[in-house]
Amino acid sequence: MEHFKKTFIDLVSPLLLIICFFSACKRDEYYKDGGLAKGKFQGNIIQYLSSKPKEFDSLVQIIKLAGLDKTLSDEEVTFFAPNDVNIKALIGRLDQGGVNRRLYNEGKDTIKVLSDVDPLIWKKFLLRYIYKGKNKLMDYPQIDFGQQVIYPGQIYYAYGNTVANIGVVYNDAGGVRYMGYRQLHISYIPDISRPADNWRTIRVSSSDIEPNNGIVHVLEVSGNQLGFDQGEMENDISDSKR
Repeated sequence: MEHFKKTFIDLVSPLLLIICFFSACKRDEYYKDGGLAKGKFQGNIIQYLSSKPKEFDSLVQIIKLAGLDKTLSDEEVTFFAPNDVNIKALIGRLDQGGVNRRLYNEGKDTIKVLSDVDPLIWKKFLLRYIYKGKNKLMDYPQIDFGQQVIYPGQIYYAYGNTVANIGVVYNDAGGVRYMGYRQLHISYIPDISRPADNWRTIRVSSSDIEPNNGIVHVLEVSGNQLGFDQGEMENDISDSKR
């Protein structure tokens, strides 16, 4: 009986090792270059955004109103995509902030739908999210907001000639510095003459989506204000009606 047990264990042990080996190999596939989830999209950036109406229906509308659909369809660009939640919040805030009330009292048309906003305003603020060339997360330098002298990120010029600092935060894991997950951050800089002041930082929730003509990084909803400064946009909308 003891001989039988020993023989059985001798036969089963290698088999278990083989099973574990192949299971590990299969599992490892999920950790290579973004895993099994496919980042590529067969179509251009506009087609990708249009394929996600729940998240980007309003965004596609304002891109077309701004006349930027050709740019995002034909040119090779990196686009930091805001979510529809933030666009709808802007329209809602026009009432809360008194912009529509002021326009009404002045006998001017109020803002109710996206097309009521001057297309040049949409264009001005959307251009802050568009950058020339294709840049994935791995193409951006590290940024540590607590150690910016060492890890400063990098300054980039957007299509509208505005400026942002873009960098990747290396999070900690298990008490080990910089060994955790990595998250892309974009920080709009309102005044390039004071490049270290008044940053408006937004984190990226989904990075490295790759349509045929560029890269899309989807911005987090929480804390994001359209154009990086909703107050500035509200003022521009109000001024455009005067």
